[in-house]
Amino acid sequence: MDKQTTDHPTADLQVDSTQRRPWWRLLGPGVITGASDDDPSGIATYSQVGAQFGFGLLWTMPFSYPLMAVTQEISARVGRVTGHGLAGNLRRHFAPGWLYLLSGLLLVANTINLGADLGAMGAAMKLVIGGHGHLYTLLFGVGCVLAQVFVPYHAYVRVLKWLSASLLAYVAVVLAVRVPWGAVLRATVLPHLTLSGPYLQGLIAVLGTTISPYLFFWQASQEVEDLHATPGEERLTRAPEQAPQQFRRIRVDTFAGMGFSNLVAFFIILTAAVTLHAGGVTTIQTAAQAAEALRPLAGNFAFVLFSLGIIGTGLLAVPVLAGSAAYAVGEALRWPVGLERRPLAARGFYGILTAATLVGVALNFSPVDPVRALYWSAIVNGVTAGPVMIALMLMASRHEVMGQFTLPRVLRVVGWLATALMLAASAAMLLTL
Repeated sequence: MDKQTTDHPTADLQVDSTQRRPWWRLLGPGVITGASDDDPSGIATYSQVGAQFGFGLLWTMPFSYPLMAVTQEISARVGRVTGHGLAGNLRRHFAPGWLYLLSGLLLVANTINLGADLGAMGAAMKLVIGGHGHLYTLLFGVGCVLAQVFVPYHAYVRVLKWLSASLLAYVAVVLAVRVPWGAVLRATVLPHLTLSGPYLQGLIAVLGTTISPYLFFWQASQEVEDLHATPGEERLTRAPEQAPQQFRRIRVDTFAGMGFSNLVAFFIILTAAVTLHAGGVTTIQTAAQAAEALRPLAGNFAFVLFSLGIIGTGLLAVPVLAGSAAYAVGEALRWPVGLERRPLAARGFYGILTAATLVGVALNFSPVDPVRALYWSAIVNGVTAGPVMIALMLMASRHEVMGQFTLPRVLRVVGWLATALMLAASAAMLLTL
């Protein structure tokens, strides 16, 4: 249910204060979303392209940054302007069949991704302290579910912000190895492109990992959560005077979060290039394998940092994966949704969240090959990304959805460029199967 407009005198003071906050106080949904993009599955992808191609794909990080940041900013704007997540807006403005199909695909892909991430976290914990990896996987899964169900959003989101700092481990790893910075700079700004099948597959994998549908759903929904959790704030169609400071906050938050995400991904590729690729290790299938392969090449310090980073990013990514699926399915079915709600007030939402996480745990105890399952998850994500981005761009450009806050020209142009790129990447992925 939407909040009622309030005339309380402290409301305007609280909203206006966003203009006076230093930039780091504006960080929130964008930073969490960006950091969650470097999940254990993403770490495995970045490690693989670094091991296989060395510095050959470093250029993809500065290239994809503006496309990723603009797409996420558009998602955040839709949530803040309308007061509804992406699935809720899709339900209102598109045929229901498309919404059910896209929500179902997102649920399947996220569940598989959850299984891979939780398995990687368990394997990383086993590498660091010994014991049983499957037991750690189970404990991580149950712990994440309990935290999301029983800790209110306003408290839980603070934990997620601090967990994003775990990504700094991958910056620190680079400090533990020798890096030819001149060659790195040349490869980053002067890419050497090839048209070989493996190179194109690596490029598609990086783009699909960096620009992923679940991130769109999550960030839009977190804007709605923040809106309802902050006294005095309203959706912008109801309180247009709040638009300047909210759009400023969204831009700072999103560009900082996506910049942090891509910087960390850059360092993961770089670490794999200067250690694994240089040492002749060119095939990595999981993040835990990457960590284990680092030990003889870069020493115990780099190995421990890399392993702990897997655990920290997993603790951040699991709630985002499970939550984005629950938001999509819950809004599609008109259920009450939101991490700020009590469990009994949003049983369906928390049921989807719990089921997706526990099925992900169960995949690690089944005969299903998690690496193969993740491969199919990437295909599902790739197929889903293009249609979701088309729907996002159409919604954000329509007056009946956004009122007076339809996208400015720059965001429209870059957003459609990103959409075209992901459609091309999806087509290329299907052709290379």
